[in-house]
Amino acid sequence: MGGFFGSVSKTPCVNDLFYGTDYNSHLGTKRAGMVTFDPEKGFNRKIHSLERDYFRSKFEDDLDSFVGCEGLGVISDTDPQPIIVNSHLGRYAVVTVAKINNLREIAAELLAERMHLSELSANNINQTEVVALLINMGETFTDGINLVYKKIKGSCSMLILTENGIIAARDYLGRTPIVIGRKPGAYAATSESSAFPNLDYEVVRDLGPGEIVRLRPDSMEVLQAPARKEQICSFLWVYYGFPASDYLGINTEDVREAGGRRMGEQDPTEADCVCGIPDSGVGHALGYAEGRGIPYRRAVLKYTPTWPRSFTPGNQSRRDLVAKMKLIPNRAILDGKRVVFCDDSIVRGTQLRDNVRTFFDCGAKEVHARISCPPLVYGCPFVGFTSSKSDMELITRQIIKDFEGDDKAHLDEYATTGSERYERMVQEIARRLDLSTLKFSKIEDLIASIGLPKCRVCTHCFDGSGCHPDEAYREQNS
Repeated sequence: MGGFFGSVSKTPCVNDLFYGTDYNSHLGTKRAGMVTFDPEKGFNRKIHSLERDYFRSKFEDDLDSFVGCEGLGVISDTDPQPIIVNSHLGRYAVVTVAKINNLREIAAELLAERMHLSELSANNINQTEVVALLINMGETFTDGINLVYKKIKGSCSMLILTENGIIAARDYLGRTPIVIGRKPGAYAATSESSAFPNLDYEVVRDLGPGEIVRLRPDSMEVLQAPARKEQICSFLWVYYGFPASDYLGINTEDVREAGGRRMGEQDPTEADCVCGIPDSGVGHALGYAEGRGIPYRRAVLKYTPTWPRSFTPGNQSRRDLVAKMKLIPNRAILDGKRVVFCDDSIVRGTQLRDNVRTFFDCGAKEVHARISCPPLVYGCPFVGFTSSKSDMELITRQIIKDFEGDDKAHLDEYATTGSERYERMVQEIARRLDLSTLKFSKIEDLIASIGLPKCRVCTHCFDGSGCHPDEAYREQNS
């Protein structure tokens, strides 16, 4: 995934930039960058790895080197950013939250036009640099950004730091958010509205899909109106959004509690207590406990002093151990109890299997899992919210292949709640994870909890729906 924060102010912006970017740290674990612009000293950029450390500790010693009243910060799970560019559009820096599936094809086209790629790392193409090269092909920034929308398959939201303010451009189908904030003498744009309150920004509004604006210290100018079609990612509310953040005015924790409440009201399972797997399963569990009328107990706790974020050690066994080390069961609550535990989703199932085993080892009589979204039957081609490289990493696809001999067989039936194939798949997941029972939220309940029409929400990972931004761009501009 990834997140960003940009600020343009009448006074030095480095403190807002530093802390605002840090509030996006839960969205990425690989790299972070900051860049500021000053009319006399120009652009200053720093990029650091986050794979063994934290944003604050990496950048705190650099803060005095950042000078200027406007800047960008980014937390990235992909390429090193920001990219600094000198072109016919002027000098600028750009950061992206993007997943570009046809990156090599676009790069080949650019190389055929005698452009060059310089930001290579481990022989990988830097997708933010490719975005910058496409922008440079436009007569204006708006032209260039629309070329990005037209060319890419996936998604791309971006912030551009120019010598005359910040340009914010949301993904053409709005899959990832950009929220605008304002305080006296300053504007800001970020992926998470929860970055604003402690910095004294008031939310102005969310950008619409494909909308482009220019921010200056005392104004916001719309350079391109929103597109007609929207497909905001439903997994913002399920998993990767921060609980205090609002997207399109809809609060993450409210959605999680509402979904849990719906599930609890419909579930006849008898149990002694409900718990949530920290952090993103907690809201769902609180709602479920209310809806079912069963006490919420903290039967498992997250150990935050040294495991506050998801480090990614080099081998799988160490990654599995890190995941286990972060969660500590409370035997006093689990022993002899029938427990319902709530989690956001099941991807591979390995961590969940460890949690279930731990609960039983601590004396639980029954362990029931309630998941706040439908089964992940399709890999996401639009947003990088998991590290999965193949659909076959999904436990659902592994089971479908075992059942059918082909992991792509009858996907529509496996994705349909209540169908014979769906029920068989869910029962098999429960068996493999040693669960007493397993239930997933229905897609209708998830949509109802979010409160937007289904056509405005991307649910591709559950039902295979959705289109690429280039298709929507051609449709709107044909």
